[in-house]
Formats: sequence, C-alpha cells, structure tokens
Amino acid sequence: MSKPRVFVTQPIAESALARLRAVAEVEVNADSSRVLPKDQLIAGVKRCDILLSLLHDTVDRDVLAANPNLKAVSSMNITQDRIDLAAATELGIPVTNIPAIVTDATADIAFGLLLSVARRIVEGDRLFRQGIYPGSQSNHLAGAAVTGKTLGLVGFGRIGQALARRARGFDMKIVYADPRRLAAADEAKFGATHRSFEELLSEADFVSLHPQLTPETRHLMGERQFALMKPTAFVINTSRGPVIDEAALVRALRERRIAGAGLDVYEREPAVSPELVAMPNVVLTPHLGSAVFELREGMAHVVVDNILALIENRPPVSCFNPQVLKKLF
Repeated sequence: MSKPRVFVTQPIAESALARLRAVAEVEVNADSSRVLPKDQLIAGVKRCDILLSLLHDTVDRDVLAANPNLKAVSSMNITQDRIDLAAATELGIPVTNIPAIVTDATADIAFGLLLSVARRIVEGDRLFRQGIYPGSQSNHLAGAAVTGKTLGLVGFGRIGQALARRARGFDMKIVYADPRRLAAADEAKFGATHRSFEELLSEADFVSLHPQLTPETRHLMGERQFALMKPTAFVINTSRGPVIDEAALVRALRERRIAGAGLDVYEREPAVSPELVAMPNVVLTPHLGSAVFELREGMAHVVVDNILALIENRPPVSCFNPQVLKKLF
C-alpha cells in the first residue's frame, strides 16, 4: 500500500517532519518568508491526500474542492478564522486544530509591543543605526511611562489574564472589560477591576485587545471608540486584525487623538495600511504571537499527532468538525 501524501504549506519543526516522513510522503513548501499564494496552495492540494496548513493559510472552498480525494486538513490553527469550515463539512473533510497553547507567548509579545511603542524602542534602534545619537538626557526620543500606569484589558480570558500578571510586575493598575465578570476572589488575585467597555477606554493609558473575533467584535475599535481614549493613550492588538477598523485607527493617529499603537495583527493580513507603516509612533510585527522555537515545535507535533491518528484510523486529538469523524470511525 502506498503511503499517504502530505503537503505542508511552510517549513515546520524538523523533529515533527521526521515523524511524518516515517509514515507519509511529505512535500514541504520551502519558502518560509511569505504566505503561499492561492494558486500554489491549490496546486499543492491537488498533489496530496492531507493538507497541513498554518494559521495564515486561507483554506476556502476553492482550495478544499481542488482535490476531490482530499482526505483531511490538519491545521495549526486554534480558531477557524481562515478556514471555510462549512464547505469542509459539506465535502466530508475533517479539519483538525490545536488546543490553546499560545497563551504565554502571546502575552509576552503584547507586553513587548506595549513597552516598545511607549518607550520608542524601535524608533530609537532605527535612528541609532542611522548614526543618530541625541545624547543620554536628550528629550529627542522621550516616551511615555509604563510603570504605575493603567492597563485596560478588553477581554479577560487566558491571554488577558496572562498579560495582567506581567503588568503587575510594573505596578500597573489593571482594569478589564468582559461580558463575563470574574468572581471577586479572582479579581483580587489579578488585582483587576471590572469596567464597562466605554469606561475602560476613557480611563486606560494602554488599551490591549484580547477578544475572540466574532461578527460582534469585528471593528470593535472604530471612530467612536478611539474618540473615547485619552490623547496620551496607546492601543495594543495581538488578538485578530479585524477587531480594529484600520482606517479609523489611521485617522485617530494622524489627528493625534491617540498617542500610538502596537500591532501584531492586521485587518487584511498580510496587507497593512501604508500610512501605518510610515508612522514612527506605531510598532508593527508580522503576527509573531506564537513565534517561540519551543512552542512552535510543540504546535507542530500536535498537528502531526492529528495526522498520524487520521492515517491510523483513530480520532484526532482535536477537530473543528467532529461530526465528520463520525462517518469515518
């Protein structure tokens, strides 16, 4: 019996690939510098039995239907943002995912963005590389204080709580807005105080976004919300890009209605507004939330665990559409 064919959209940890190669014919797109264009993704799907996709890959109906013999999509996603799950289910294709194991890494990058934009670290690095040294007590690169300031967390789940723990090390005041208010004992544990969304926006020196992307949270931050923020406040987004109306953010920054932004995600990712790119008070990273060697290796092994289970006719570790599995096992 021939081995199943697996197409991997970008390189993943070699230790995980070695496990996969032991049971399957594996083709890996070797270019890790860019998202695979749709036509090349479709071409890869036509050559495989199982697609191993990453978070940035858009697996729509065209991709899923490109190969009538496609057996499964094993995704490194925690959520289904870029996968047409309805189409996959209709076509009888199981779509596996990974559990929520990126909490600490995402909280780290969120606090890194906060520090970088407030203290103008990236801007200072860029100028120094250009030979500019204003002097150690010059106000040329003076930024905003972080210690003792108010951090507003929009969404207080796993990542919001992890960021709160980090912020306490900087003696920050923690306020949060979430439809599900914590019990008083849990609020005390985090040193956090509940606020309405509008109250939080008006009070916080740093607004960090952590909601799940739903129809209700799309453009959660728009003209009205930016108008409620302090002109000295910063917005940080490590959740999902469409939570922010990017055009409204550009206007708020251009008109100095807020002080700056730290972004790891974008509304039309991987595209980003050229105006944001040009602004020195904006720190931009290319969706680095889970970009930690050890974590990415662990994520890759979970994806391979799912593929091995499917090959061996066992239920995978986790699956977006388990109803499809009922027909297979």
